[in-house]
Amino acid sequence: MKYEALITLVRPYGWFDLATLVQMSSEPRQALQIQLSRWRKAGKLLPLRRGMYALPELYRSKPINPAELANGMYAPSYLSLHWALGYYGMIPERVFEYTSVTSRAPRRFDNAFGSFSYRHVKPAAFFGCQVVDLGGSRMFLAEPEKALLDLWYLEQGEWTVARMEQMRFQAFERVDPETLDDYADQFDSPRLMAATKIWSTLSRQSLEQGVEL
Repeated sequence: MKYEALITLVRPYGWFDLATLVQMSSEPRQALQIQLSRWRKAGKLLPLRRGMYALPELYRSKPINPAELANGMYAPSYLSLHWALGYYGMIPERVFEYTSVTSRAPRRFDNAFGSFSYRHVKPAAFFGCQVVDLGGSRMFLAEPEKALLDLWYLEQGEWTVARMEQMRFQAFERVDPETLDDYADQFDSPRLMAATKIWSTLSRQSLEQGVEL
């Protein structure tokens, strides 16, 4: 395959992987793998993770949204934890790493579009996400309640009052107390239930006082 033919095939897409290219081109997998490696070394392809690439910006028909890419690089997954909390304005810090959860093994990828981390949750805890439009791109994102629970579940240690306060949570109105309790029940985790009770108390106090933690 010539580079011009590759551009024609994959230009409409933000990124592609080897398996998809084999189906689109009907060329031998091994030959394509060798050619892709050569183009990558020559700077004609941007590596995203093993076997997945993007064309340089000059040849792409649309920009790549890193949040959408986070879903596409490692599926099934959805954005959660610190990135989702930052998206909802529930923590004051700006989050640069795209943090996701997955029912697969944990992974981390660093490429030209950012840093992407994937934390593992058991299949029974892989729920509570929604499709959100961000800049014309669709992405799978944890609901506010699930982003909190994923954080409390995956970060080790007890979630005490002091630890909650250190997070400087805000925008409490985004969290529905009943949904938070219902989702917490599905984890079947005493540690998580304790964290939920502390959150509910602090959230209620903050909303009554009109201040942030």
